[in-house]
Amino acid sequence: MADAAWTLRGEYMESCNCDYLCPCIYTNPQGPATHDHCYAMMVYRIDEGKAGAVALDGLHFAFVIRSGKVMADGGWIFACVVDEAADEAQRAALASIASGESGGVPGRIRENLVSDFRGVEYKPIDFIMDGLKRATEIPEIFGFEIEGVASRNQSGDPYYIDNTGHPANTRLALATSKFLKVFGFGLMLDMQGEANNGHYAPFNWST
Repeated sequence: MADAAWTLRGEYMESCNCDYLCPCIYTNPQGPATHDHCYAMMVYRIDEGKAGAVALDGLHFAFVIRSGKVMADGGWIFACVVDEAADEAQRAALASIASGESGGVPGRIRENLVSDFRGVEYKPIDFIMDGLKRATEIPEIFGFEIEGVASRNQSGDPYYIDNTGHPANTRLALATSKFLKVFGFGLMLDMQGEANNGHYAPFNWST
């Protein structure tokens, strides 16, 4: 792995094809996914970030993951999308981070769980936040819309699951998906109105 120091802080969201609530989260992730393969699409918005002297504030990146029945068994298909808005230096830095070449959380994912890395694409990445709703669209790659499951205590907050082993955050909001579509990196999935799983949270990574 490369030695360049980097830090990223911002917001994350994801949708996967498992039924709500995804069993990977509360089985560490040793339990079987709902289907034969888990498709997990993750999007990250960088509010503050840098890699060496390269500022990454305001950019986005995304992960495309397909695992087998048990995520912890590895053998993942893994690919990355980097914000098309990044300049040449930012693209190089963010591609290295997202792909795992620069270590940190993505590096541990790549080293321990991935058997089929399908590269990096550069696309515009939407990251929409509206109350409990989150949505994204990445042309020719994937899109989804999720909504946090509101607690009945009328706080306006979603339910959370805490002390997880998830790479984005140990505390995740629980959400269900309005739709999830995947059509990039040789993968294909189209789920509409099935209330499959979603999460969102802040994230804070560094090396």
